Amino acid sequence: MASTPMKPNERVASALRREEPDRVPWCEMHVDPSLSMKLMGWGGSEDQGFDLEQNQYTCVQAKAVSRFLGLGNIPFTLRAPIFAEKDKGKDGRLFYGKGMLKSKPDLGTLILPDPTEDTLYGDAAEFIGGKEDLSAWFVTRVGLSSTMLSMGIEGFSLALYDNRTLVEEILDRYCDWAYVVAKRACELGFDAYVSTDDMAFKTKPFFSPKVFREMALPRYRRIRDILTIPWIIHSDGNMIPFMDDLVDLGIAGFHPNEKGAMDIRAMKRRYGHSLCILGNVDLVTLGIGTQEEVVSEVRGLIRDLGPGGGYIISSGNSLAGYLRPENILAMRDAIAEYGRRPS
Repeated sequence: MASTPMKPNERVASALRREEPDRVPWCEMHVDPSLSMKLMGWGGSEDQGFDLEQNQYTCVQAKAVSRFLGLGNIPFTLRAPIFAEKDKGKDGRLFYGKGMLKSKPDLGTLILPDPTEDTLYGDAAEFIGGKEDLSAWFVTRVGLSSTMLSMGIEGFSLALYDNRTLVEEILDRYCDWAYVVAKRACELGFDAYVSTDDMAFKTKPFFSPKVFREMALPRYRRIRDILTIPWIIHSDGNMIPFMDDLVDLGIAGFHPNEKGAMDIRAMKRRYGHSLCILGNVDLVTLGIGTQEEVVSEVRGLIRDLGPGGGYIISSGNSLAGYLRPENILAMRDAIAEYGRRPS
């Protein structure tokens, strides 16, 4: 007798526990609205500029996109504001530019939304109430990226050595906010907490393991101690020098194991007993490759990482507006075809 298929949220939970669900789940931290419009046939502007800190979808819209693609999750975004210029690139896509927090007097402008106000979480409560059998992911930042971007990369890097007190004061403002928000996310009933603080270039981290252990880990432990749901950490780049510390921290998963910076198969061999591995269908393939190349990459990832469980397939970052819709559909169909666990 055939067993009853698992629900999408059950698959995701199983993978995060490093178990092997009945099929490899597909999850994303974000789908650009401009891409959703193309995939779903929704009207509206295809401008790729959007608020980088706020959620972009109603629960109904998020579910529609996830059901259409076969995702196991619906992501909800709530991040503290970045105090930096926002520059527009191609098709209006926004990028953080010059940081605004240069010295102690600038801290007067670092005003964050009150994390104790219920109104901040109104849309989040809607997501939880309507998530159905999908895994609801709370996507936020702990504060490293917020601090670095608000100071500017150069200003942040210099201040690590010239003015560590300023760096840590800004970081604490963000981490104090993130602590309250993380506690509320757990209370609301989210299924996973996802922090998206980039910490590395493709070649190496932005700062040394010593700085990471002195500055980041104590604040990360504070977040960990109040989380009652699995913690997934996202960072682009080569995070290998930090991975032992993150495993010791007790996180549930790591994303995206960026292609060209990390070997996702080596990550599964080394850390698969401790971490769920997430990733990493290359955005280059999804953006300019052929559908056949997408299928080949998906098939290879599932073949090599799926057995034994503890794997969630995803893009190598998020589903950006510049990706080819036909390649996203090829990814969807390949996951559906190859993702089932052999009976």
